[in-house]
Amino acid sequence: MSGAGRVEGKVAIVTGAASGIGRGCARRLAAEGARIVIADKDERGGVAIADELGAPHVFRQLDVTDEAGWRRIVEETVRVFGRLDVLVNSAGVAVWGDIEQTTLAQWRFCNAVNSEGTFLGCKAAIAAMKTTGGGSIINLSSVAGLIGVPDGPAYAASKGAVRMLTKSVALHAAQRGYNIRCNSVHPSFIDTPMVEAVVSGAKDPAKMRTFVEKTSPLGRLGEVDDVAHLVVYLASDESKFITGTELPVDGGLTAR
Repeated sequence: MSGAGRVEGKVAIVTGAASGIGRGCARRLAAEGARIVIADKDERGGVAIADELGAPHVFRQLDVTDEAGWRRIVEETVRVFGRLDVLVNSAGVAVWGDIEQTTLAQWRFCNAVNSEGTFLGCKAAIAAMKTTGGGSIINLSSVAGLIGVPDGPAYAASKGAVRMLTKSVALHAAQRGYNIRCNSVHPSFIDTPMVEAVVSGAKDPAKMRTFVEKTSPLGRLGEVDDVAHLVVYLASDESKFITGTELPVDGGLTAR
């Protein structure tokens, strides 16, 4: 794929890249000249997007909760491509249910993938980036990491953790002169399989679709590319003076 080359030559690992926002980010980064390591537990979906993008892009299976797996994928990326410039932590899960309904097992699962997986990714990426001149870490959080969610405390807590982890990583890297930036992106309802599952699994799917669309003052769902274009910007040198910040992609939801 070819494009304007805004991230030409950069090497990026994108987690959760077999579907949804992660897949959209992988496509846009590749279109702008980056070399992508597509990372996901879903082998079939990951191979499909790798085949779509073609060489030099590759798929590597990764469970983001596995610390050894993170070390392997980063080390292989550096060995094959010579460096790691960009990490997009997009892998995530959603657990719905209020505080009285949510089990400890659900809480731990949601936080293991969303917050611990992001922590492990940041840790592994920093080890590589600081030796090759720096880079950009982009953590996918959610508007649920900015505002309360009565029917999703596990999800909101995990995404809020991502927000504060991002700021801590950004300050750590800046203070040590690593030239590594770290920012968080906070989508609201985006037209992805995850959101479609929420809609279709509701007692009244039509009513639920209307509800999720109306959460945005713009009155519609966001598109995957709305997020992916921002990720490209944060991955590029255009954003070289932006670190430790949170960027909602929410159609104005958090402006209320």
